[in-house]
Amino acid sequence: MGDPVKEYTARLQQQEREIRSLSAEIESLRRPAGGTSETSRLDQLRDENARLKYRINVLKRSLQEAPPPSRAMTNINQRLQDVFGVAIRAACPELDHPPLSVTPNQQAKFGDYQCNSAMALAQVLRLRGVKVNPREIAEKIVQNLPDNELIQKTEIAGPGFINVHLKRTFVSKLLSSLLINGVQPPPLTSRKKVVVDFSSPNIAKEMHVGHLRSTIIGDSMCRLFEFLGHDVLRLNHVGDWGTQFGMLLAHLQDKFPNYLNESPPIGDLQAFYKESKKRFDEDEDFKRRAYQCVVRLQSRDPDFIRGWNLICDVSRSEFQKVYDCLDVSIVERGESFYQDLMVDVVQELEDKGLLQEDEGRRLLFVPGQSVPLTVVKSDGGFTYDTSDLAALRQRLRDERADVIIYVVDSGQGTHFSVVFAAAQMIGWYDPQVTRVEHAGFGVVLGEDKKKFKTRSGDTVRLRDLLDEGLRRSMDKLKEKERDKVLTPAQLAQAQRSVAFGCIKYADLSHNRINDYVFSFDKMLDDRGNTAAYLLYAFTRIRSIARLADLDEAALRTAAETCEVQLEHEKEWKLGKCILRFPEILHKILDDLLLHTLCDFLYELATTFTEFYDSCYCVEKDRQTGAVVKVNLWRLLLCEATAAVMAKGFDILGIKPVSRM
Repeated sequence: MGDPVKEYTARLQQQEREIRSLSAEIESLRRPAGGTSETSRLDQLRDENARLKYRINVLKRSLQEAPPPSRAMTNINQRLQDVFGVAIRAACPELDHPPLSVTPNQQAKFGDYQCNSAMALAQVLRLRGVKVNPREIAEKIVQNLPDNELIQKTEIAGPGFINVHLKRTFVSKLLSSLLINGVQPPPLTSRKKVVVDFSSPNIAKEMHVGHLRSTIIGDSMCRLFEFLGHDVLRLNHVGDWGTQFGMLLAHLQDKFPNYLNESPPIGDLQAFYKESKKRFDEDEDFKRRAYQCVVRLQSRDPDFIRGWNLICDVSRSEFQKVYDCLDVSIVERGESFYQDLMVDVVQELEDKGLLQEDEGRRLLFVPGQSVPLTVVKSDGGFTYDTSDLAALRQRLRDERADVIIYVVDSGQGTHFSVVFAAAQMIGWYDPQVTRVEHAGFGVVLGEDKKKFKTRSGDTVRLRDLLDEGLRRSMDKLKEKERDKVLTPAQLAQAQRSVAFGCIKYADLSHNRINDYVFSFDKMLDDRGNTAAYLLYAFTRIRSIARLADLDEAALRTAAETCEVQLEHEKEWKLGKCILRFPEILHKILDDLLLHTLCDFLYELATTFTEFYDSCYCVEKDRQTGAVVKVNLWRLLLCEATAAVMAKGFDILGIKPVSRM
């Protein structure tokens, strides 16, 4: 196949040469030789001059408007919607915004995609007093389909379904583009600033399974937006301010009085927190000193700020161990960051006359919301409501965010609903322009269907859970005797890939809105929709090229010269499945439900298995084991499958390995 970039460049150069030639000709016509004064000759020259200028302008517009060859993956569903959108507007010109629905067909015998708009259009027309049969509308739509490179044929079925059969040459062309250019994001209409608030543990407390969900889901959302080309700010809104730091500082002074000169050896910050909390609850004198420490901290006393930083640093170190295991990068911006900004928020609300007094408190009532926001407490202090208002205002005004997503448990749904409604009422943002959304999630349950706890009833520490995952994944690998074929380094890599990949996938493969049952046995099972199954399937697909003894350069040459044939029904099914990747990503962008990607990867893996069982990719001599035939186009389908799976894993934050 030809290089589209070279072809386009050559066409550009030819057009530029013609423009230069025509420009020179016009310039010579402006200064006619001999200074002839014959009127007819002048008129002739002026006419030709005008024609030449017109041709130059046409060529220049052509250069400006012709899009460069795109390396982006094509969203077939979107392309079909564009085609059917034109046909529907032509069939029903009296409707301003006609309904449009194009979906993949669930049964191959009925085609590849289906347009279901005719029934909805008939209903809209019926409400206007126009009675028309949906099949008649479907026929009109088909008659008005513009010329396109996608559709081989259409069929009208049932009450008005339009079944669409794609052109195999079109699908083959897209697969070749994927193999040559790699898995590229779909075209980006506009680059947005996206802020994702996730993880958010509390300083001096252990991260637990609730933080696991927020961290995994938030990181994957960030990876999706980043892959699609958006500017993403990953924010960790940690709890690093408040009354609890008074008791921690008071306990620090008592236990490590020399903390200003020598870093205190706090080995277990959770135990340190429990000790200080016990004293705070039982010792009135200690409680009084703790409140005094809070005042000194809030007044930015250098010694108390030093102690506060020491405590925060110990926590950050522990948090980072978890983030390193999960391969998560995140920018910390805790509650302390917004302390001064909260003063500005209160002042703005006061100036606008939005606050109401109630027993010493200042409340913000939002129309349509059942509870008000407590902006200032009776003692003059601020609340989580104030902090969240200040954070949202800063992200809108200073960060100039177009999209703000809060990955916080569903129990906070009412709170965020009021905060968002308040921000709109104040005039901070228009929901038609800026997307502000709470991506809530359910709780993690144990296998007894109760909230996930240790046997003693304590909250499960995240570090303990990750360590247990490593232990069990190694047991699984040894059970499969992988320790006998892998080097120690490869085995350790496979152990981490399986352990952390399975923990992430077990979470992401469930609808985040629902609770889910945490089970190491299920997540490490290499059957069904699990990371273990997908990782082993991916490793097997990657090994096929090694089996054929083809290196990366040979595969690249094959992709550039060999047409991907799709004659066998399993080849055709796999090719179409691979190319659904962009439409899957667009769907997740709308609803932020990542289990859709997990379901797609599982479907892709099982579709590949059907293909591989039915279509020989590499044929060997049964006696010698020597490779006797390589079906290049099928090998390319293997490579395309692996490429899409690898990108899907990357968005989910899962690291596959080449050998397992």
